[in-house]
Amino acid sequence: MFLALVASATAAIAIPLARAGVHRSPLSPTRIQSSSINTCPGYTASNIVKTDSTLSADLKLAGTACNVYGTDLVDLKLLVEYQTNDRLHVKIYDAGLNVYQVPESFMPRPQSQNAESSGAAIQFSVVESPFSFTVTRTGTNEVLFDTSGVPLIFESQYVRLRTKLPASPNIYGLGEHSDSFRLPTTNYVRTMWNSESPFIPRNSNLYGSHPMYFDHRGNAGTHGVFLWNSNGMDIKIDNNPTDGQYLEYNTIGGVIDLYFMAGPGPVDVSKQYAEVVGLPAMMPYWAFGFHQCKYGYYDVLMVAEVVANYSNAGIPLETMWTDINYMDGRKDFTVDPDRFPMHKMQELVTTLHNRDQHYVLILDPGIHPAPNYPTYSRGEAQGVFLKNSTQNGEYEGVGWPGVISFPDWFAPNTQQWLTNEFQTFFNPTTGIDIDAVWVDMNEASNNCGGPGCPIGDNGNPPAPSTSPRPNTGRPINGFPPDFNPPKSKPKRQSSGIMTGLPGRDLLNPPYHIANHWGTLSDFTIWTDIINTGGTAQYDTHNLYGTMHAHAAHAAMLARRPTQRPMVLTRSTFAGAGAKVAHWFGDNDSNWSDYRISIAQMLAFASMLQMPMVGSDVCGFNGNTTPDLCARWAFLGAFYPFYRNHADTSSLPQEFYLWPLVADAAKNAIATRYKLLDYIYTAMYRQSETGTPLINPLFFVYPNDAQTFGIDLQFFYGPSLLVSPVTVENSTSVDIYLPDDIFYDFWTWAPVQGQGSYTTLNDIDYNTIPLHIRGGSIIPVRNASANTTTALRQESFYLIIAPGRDGTARGELYIDDGESIVQEGGVTDVVFTWDGSNFETQGDFGFGGGKRGESIVVEKVVVLGQGEVAGDSDKAVGSREKRAVTVQGPWGLGGGFRFRL
Repeated sequence: MFLALVASATAAIAIPLARAGVHRSPLSPTRIQSSSINTCPGYTASNIVKTDSTLSADLKLAGTACNVYGTDLVDLKLLVEYQTNDRLHVKIYDAGLNVYQVPESFMPRPQSQNAESSGAAIQFSVVESPFSFTVTRTGTNEVLFDTSGVPLIFESQYVRLRTKLPASPNIYGLGEHSDSFRLPTTNYVRTMWNSESPFIPRNSNLYGSHPMYFDHRGNAGTHGVFLWNSNGMDIKIDNNPTDGQYLEYNTIGGVIDLYFMAGPGPVDVSKQYAEVVGLPAMMPYWAFGFHQCKYGYYDVLMVAEVVANYSNAGIPLETMWTDINYMDGRKDFTVDPDRFPMHKMQELVTTLHNRDQHYVLILDPGIHPAPNYPTYSRGEAQGVFLKNSTQNGEYEGVGWPGVISFPDWFAPNTQQWLTNEFQTFFNPTTGIDIDAVWVDMNEASNNCGGPGCPIGDNGNPPAPSTSPRPNTGRPINGFPPDFNPPKSKPKRQSSGIMTGLPGRDLLNPPYHIANHWGTLSDFTIWTDIINTGGTAQYDTHNLYGTMHAHAAHAAMLARRPTQRPMVLTRSTFAGAGAKVAHWFGDNDSNWSDYRISIAQMLAFASMLQMPMVGSDVCGFNGNTTPDLCARWAFLGAFYPFYRNHADTSSLPQEFYLWPLVADAAKNAIATRYKLLDYIYTAMYRQSETGTPLINPLFFVYPNDAQTFGIDLQFFYGPSLLVSPVTVENSTSVDIYLPDDIFYDFWTWAPVQGQGSYTTLNDIDYNTIPLHIRGGSIIPVRNASANTTTALRQESFYLIIAPGRDGTARGELYIDDGESIVQEGGVTDVVFTWDGSNFETQGDFGFGGGKRGESIVVEKVVVLGQGEVAGDSDKAVGSREKRAVTVQGPWGLGGGFRFRL
């Protein structure tokens, strides 16, 4: 959600963020003459020591320091580890261990298994003078990473490392962005600096930083490269006649800490990346239901009215969300006593829970420093807030409640403080018994602007606690007249503990990354603020949102120790998915953002190991239209996270408001729910092995070059090809079908892909093109339901879609849907079909749970039976001509088989 201005009087504090397109022009990266930067001396390697699984060396500055964007470091260290046969670790760091490194307390490094280099899939080679290195695929001798083009630069506030790329490369990842799925290769800059980003601008840094890329080379294989560095950076992808094609890291701090994943396939790389940053968290079953929210629900009765309207319209609603409107003066852990009184909130939640529905509230990191505000008073007493440089007071910014203090996630008492606030305010008896929590504004967003933020009477101060709270949907913004924080100055850190070099300019470093707001501190915590332990926001800024979300995860776990927490966060860093989910922020209600949501989902779910993701369906900013919302309702049903959400300035867009949208939503949700166990199984697989639950086409067909750039179609789970209509006022879509056998999900008709595009026409707004990949077995619930709890009472049927060889395979995982430890056992089975024999194998431990849920398969449908080959007209007939049904029922309490 975006900070809007209270009045024009506050314009000196912040840009009017609520207006579309009002952004500062991005600063281009600081340029100097290429001849001066490229004549930097580089380094010379010496004292090289090799073992079976490691290599180490000293690196010495090879000549006169160039000091382009800081002071050149004279002495560096090189460490190379063959951690596994498929993972190589290459680290270049300062000999004195003063340069900041991402703290192990935040993100533990993967343990090396000390693989022998002779058996590794990729090999490291070093050139001593001038120092450079290559990484080569063992089986083909293909060079994957080569730094010999330009010298390494390692300075106090700037590090540059460049690698050569093949011509016309297929590069993906480097999130978070709203650019094409396959990244541009000319004059392209990906900036990593977490930022408030309304309308998800293109070619800009957004809410998260994930410096991981995939390099896909078709038949030659896929590899991945992850830079474990949280500093601001520009990653440039470019080509020119002199240098050829290249990728170049330009960071404003930190070390070079690279992890190479050998693949050889794209799915392999994704799984290997999960081994580095952590497997994603398993989500509760209900989280895959349909969710509704809007910033601007006026009071608790309006929230209840929306719930009732969904029920009256016959549209299933799993979870209701409430934005900051519920708060007293926009303060966390409070309720507006007039519009959202506690007893009415408790009544709402009780009603929802009695109907097997769920409830979620939002929280922001900024805490209003008021003496009569218990959350602040307890935090102040425990020393949990960031301090200004003199340690004589707290650092303060501006947020929704007005002046705010920011929690210091490195401080020893902050987790305890936050957990206590959760347990107090979200107490099931005396508070609001939420089922999940939503953390926002945690880049962190600061409407004060930057270090030049004016001081004085810059708008309306927060209303006194005894006054009625305005509930206009706008922030209570600005500083009180006596607000006068001390000027912040860098604090020197101790040497040798990897907290950062002293003497740096932490506000305006010589190299300016292309932050779309301008300077580093614009609209965020000032970057010279020092965290507990001595690190600076300059270095840890990109970690702030993930640390906030992980702290909320721990607090939710303390509330319900046996249940899987669900935390939705806006700001992320690499590895965030190990605990939390993400939505793609403040998108716009337009077709471009509808389309780009697919590419965003593909990057996060398949490559960045953060599968529980989705965009605000129908768009957050601006006003949607019925046809856009209808199409989006169906596309959103194939996001892992499915929520309709809009801004307070936007017209209401609940699905029931238009007949066209209501009809589409009913069909979309019914389809999603019937397939919920299929995608829940895929979620479980990703949480256990890293196998993606959403797949771009080239993950499934890695040797088909025509799939490499496709970002408007995707595989939902391993087997369902989704091909949405993506053009306004259109009822047709051109879809690519690889050279394979598919089956229309709606008609069961077989479709032979030719490795080419085909046009589908007459696509109504209440459907979406959906195909089953041949060789798959899909578990489907026999009917949809109003809630996921009721859905679990429905029995199953199985769709067998034979591949070209006549065989098929599928999986089904069932547990109680919420427990961390499955005391009642799980069912985890594999279905196989060899052309005539069907069999199930696996674990059959789930007995139906406390509610006696269905574990019955009523029937099995075998597709592709009795068709007239090659005659598409005759393929359009009754389902009976397309399939053979084998009637059950069979229980999933044990294996079953049959022969056709």
